[in-house]
Amino acid sequence: MATEKRTTKKSKKLPKIFVLDTNIPLHDFNAIRQFADNDIVIPVAVLEELDKFKKGNDNLAFNARSFMREVNLLTDGKTFGPRGVPIGKRYGYLKIEPNHPFPGGLQQLFLDDTQDHRILATAIWLRNNYPEHFVALVTKDINLRLKAKAAGMEAQDYLTDKVEDEKIERREKEVKDMDGADNPSLQSLAYGQTNCVHWKKVVKSEPVPNQLYRIRIGSGGPDTCARYDSPSKQIVLVHDINAAGIRPRNIEQKFALDACMNPDTKLVALTGGAGTGKTLLALAAAIEQEADFDQIILSRPTVVLGGQDIGFLPGDQKSKMSPYIQPLMDNLDVIRRCFKPGSKQAQKIDAMLREEKLLISPLAYIRGRSLGKVYFIVDEAQNLTPHEVKTIITRAGEDTKMVFTGDIFQIDQPYLDQWSNGLTHLTEKMTGQTLFQHIFLRQGVRSPLSDLAAKLL
Repeated sequence: MATEKRTTKKSKKLPKIFVLDTNIPLHDFNAIRQFADNDIVIPVAVLEELDKFKKGNDNLAFNARSFMREVNLLTDGKTFGPRGVPIGKRYGYLKIEPNHPFPGGLQQLFLDDTQDHRILATAIWLRNNYPEHFVALVTKDINLRLKAKAAGMEAQDYLTDKVEDEKIERREKEVKDMDGADNPSLQSLAYGQTNCVHWKKVVKSEPVPNQLYRIRIGSGGPDTCARYDSPSKQIVLVHDINAAGIRPRNIEQKFALDACMNPDTKLVALTGGAGTGKTLLALAAAIEQEADFDQIILSRPTVVLGGQDIGFLPGDQKSKMSPYIQPLMDNLDVIRRCFKPGSKQAQKIDAMLREEKLLISPLAYIRGRSLGKVYFIVDEAQNLTPHEVKTIITRAGEDTKMVFTGDIFQIDQPYLDQWSNGLTHLTEKMTGQTLFQHIFLRQGVRSPLSDLAAKLL
């Protein structure tokens, strides 16, 4: 990858060289276009690993295939120059680099012949052979980054879809408090007949769509919940709702159930720790509104050891999904117990399952479908990549509502964290949109024992 002299003042600075690990294209198949006009190197070891991922229906297989097709298109019919082939206008160059051994002084540090070590050795070789360039290994593998640092090699995480800490913290404080003791407009909102008030009467500047408010009117009484409805320019009262026998136990759940029941809010994100009622509220709202939808679909990522697809498990689709759908069935049982056995409501839930009006389906089977008039719930969404979340939402057809639930601090995927997972990315990008609402639930409601364990352990 030779250095080229550039004519303009702005381009005198030499391009950086970024060596991509396998997990980068598996996370984002369009990653080579996320490094501005810098150069990208793909070690042959990465292509060898991608070849093992290309078969299957899951997102890893899709990303592996998409990335290899993109590289093939860029290189088809072209001869590699000293820097490789151009990625496109305003981008740098792409080069596929053969594997290189570790320099003599490091050979005894990395004795095992693994693909990670081959990728690291190639990055070190590039750094040593192009000292005039900044060279960095980009990987989401923390262990490989630590090994690179031990070898004196610059290593970085892939930061393109990471959300800043301040934005995550800001979301946790998204409910604003208002004192209505001396404000007639807020008192009218809480106790009047219309249960709404124009925003100009209570706040100085127009709120963002679906801004949430907790209003205190007098001491000792319950707080009033309200939400800004941007189409009508009104701050509206959030009522107590009973959905499929489930009642909110706190203000956060009240906001969450309101969002899940609001027909104008087509996309909802419910985040919070275990036992806060995220999935139960979403499911109860779906069952309560079942007449408005052709189907209710529940799904969750099938996170298995070794990154294998569920296809390796024995049995049919139902058998394969059984270990992953049990938490969803547990929530359905909670709703069932709200009604007497054999009652009309209990029989209705059983009929919905039997007739597949209420369906539990693997996320891998969603790709390519158009989901029209569907209430779609995605549980454990923190285990999805931003691209997977985008793929799911773009399946939404007319009159479809989607609810994503999860805990961004409890992630089971090896290359995702609280800043880069799809649920965090979704909330950051969609906040402020009329069709979207996010509620962060703090208070556990599962049991006193569960709450105590969450606090102390």
